[in-house]
Amino acid sequence: MAGSRCPSRLRLMAFIAFLFAFFSSGSSTAQVPVVIWSSDGLPALAPPAAGHITSNDQLTAYLTSAFGSGPHTVLLFLQDKLSKDDFTVFGGVFGNKQDSAFQNLEAALQSSSSSLTLPALEWSGSSAIPALLQEKLGVSPVLVDADTLSHLSINSSVSNLLLINLPYCTSSHKSCKEVLHDNDDIIGTVLSIMKAKDIQYTAIYTGSQPSRVISETSLSEQPVGRSLLQVAAQDVKPPIMFNTTGGPCIMLWAQNLNISLSSTAAWIDLAAETPTFTGSMCNNSFSLLALNYATGHKLSFFMSQRFYPVSARNWFTLDSVQLQINNLTASFIGSRSIYAPAEYSFHCQSVRSFGEILLVPNTTNGNASQWRLNFADFQIQGFSLANKTEFAYANDCAGFFTAGIWMGLITTLLMLLIFVYGLHMIMQLNTMDRFDDPKGPSISVPQVE
Repeated sequence: MAGSRCPSRLRLMAFIAFLFAFFSSGSSTAQVPVVIWSSDGLPALAPPAAGHITSNDQLTAYLTSAFGSGPHTVLLFLQDKLSKDDFTVFGGVFGNKQDSAFQNLEAALQSSSSSLTLPALEWSGSSAIPALLQEKLGVSPVLVDADTLSHLSINSSVSNLLLINLPYCTSSHKSCKEVLHDNDDIIGTVLSIMKAKDIQYTAIYTGSQPSRVISETSLSEQPVGRSLLQVAAQDVKPPIMFNTTGGPCIMLWAQNLNISLSSTAAWIDLAAETPTFTGSMCNNSFSLLALNYATGHKLSFFMSQRFYPVSARNWFTLDSVQLQINNLTASFIGSRSIYAPAEYSFHCQSVRSFGEILLVPNTTNGNASQWRLNFADFQIQGFSLANKTEFAYANDCAGFFTAGIWMGLITTLLMLLIFVYGLHMIMQLNTMDRFDDPKGPSISVPQVE
């Protein structure tokens, strides 16, 4: 949507956040947003209808009119992943400038002579924008960063295509908002360098692929009639499953299997890799799941089950977790909280060896005191699978009576006791048998000495 300089921050936020949120009600096919602004003007473009997905042909036609004649210097900020939800979630949509991760981008849009926002550009496996710009400008892209750009001599009499690659959040050691904020700082630095060089430019901010893709469901597959609202199904990776001749024996699933060799080292997510199961075994009383990775890491889970006469049933426990890197080994002992009935699975939102510890480092091993484990959304079942391909009912590590529930119950009980005591005192009040009548004889109270 082409427009003039925004007069206020409220209008600017409506230009980015509200526009992106409003247009998100359309089709759920893969798409990426595109933000274009220029220091010397852009061709006008009619605002797209709500839910409209801009095709590559439409973008090609617009770029032809924008870069059809004369030399142009184009800055392409190409992020690894980007979706319109990133703007609505991290863009400070309620006018809080300090809460926004796109402060420099918002300032650039506000100070530019004209800008264009395409909330949804069709995406089919790869970004078409670099190839389109190369075709329209007739030059190959030059990969630069802020440091090299400050020392780069730019000839504004010919067309230039400067490519600045930006990362996206891929690991747990830095949040998405922090990554986007760092990218926004890079955008601000690059724009400041171009302003210092006094070069007119056109900047484009987009992504190589969407960061959030929702699978599209055919209308013919939807149930007819009244039904409960459901969240759109997303692709979920299958659980890790160790099979024997008798069928599935051990199942494990985790959103992240993060390991770190020290308190300052970066996290390594083993869940993103495909393991082998050399060394794994299972029987009626003992199970071992050994995950061997091509990077040289080995993660082993030792489980056992036995009969407890008090409860008259079998229970399984995760006895220990062993991490082996090359010739170094660290062992972590499972706490008493990691247990479940033998026919159930065990689930916990966070299983880690620091903070709220569920995996206690074995002090007899020097590496365990330095290495750290952090399993997110962890679920495991080592017994009673009986050829099933899904987890059984999960025994969760989170107790029903949490600290907040206990605080509420104790506070309510205390207030109830105060109320009962006050009600009891009121009920004990009695009226006097006689009242002093000023026209009659006064009441005499004998004094007892």
